[in-house]
Amino acid sequence: MAVPSWLERLRAANKTALVQDGKRKIHYLFEDGKEMAEEYDVKTGQLVSRRWREKNTFGGSGKWQVEVGEPTSLLGALESELIKESSSNPVFMRKDTLSSFQWRIRNLPYPKEVYSVSVEKEQRCCVIRTTNKKYYKKFSIPDLDRYQLPLDAAALSFTHANNTLIITYQKPKEILAAEEQLQKELKKIKAANNGDGDCKTQ
Repeated sequence: MAVPSWLERLRAANKTALVQDGKRKIHYLFEDGKEMAEEYDVKTGQLVSRRWREKNTFGGSGKWQVEVGEPTSLLGALESELIKESSSNPVFMRKDTLSSFQWRIRNLPYPKEVYSVSVEKEQRCCVIRTTNKKYYKKFSIPDLDRYQLPLDAAALSFTHANNTLIITYQKPKEILAAEEQLQKELKKIKAANNGDGDCKTQ
């Protein structure tokens, strides 16, 4: 295959690790200059956050874009203090589990029957609609794109509780296998701030 697979790209990337606050932080630097930063829970191995950064047009580092995890940065917190009404706007974020991709949309007070979540296979995205026309959102699953896997409507489900819409997409077996393989490899990277003793217990 001419194009290296995503797992091959991850393996080829320059990686550094750090263990801090109960999280294992991995920084990837790819050949094309893109950077990815991931944080995993040390105990469970669960992905807590994933962010991306590309070089800007002037060759400097661009802003970090959040793919998984809390979208709030320091600036975000500052802005929300300045713009008061934003606190009631829906907040869309991704928060995965070990077996599924998961998205949470806070501040959606409507009952569950108002929502529909569907897969648009041609556009490679999922769409959230509401019968009351109050909320509409299209989102992709970058992991499926990176592994070039099709979207499966049967893997998608949703629930609603405490003004939050929770959308779950079961990870396909290919991704589960790749993640398991990657975790084994990441554990071999010696954390920059870790003693040998700590590494062996992982």
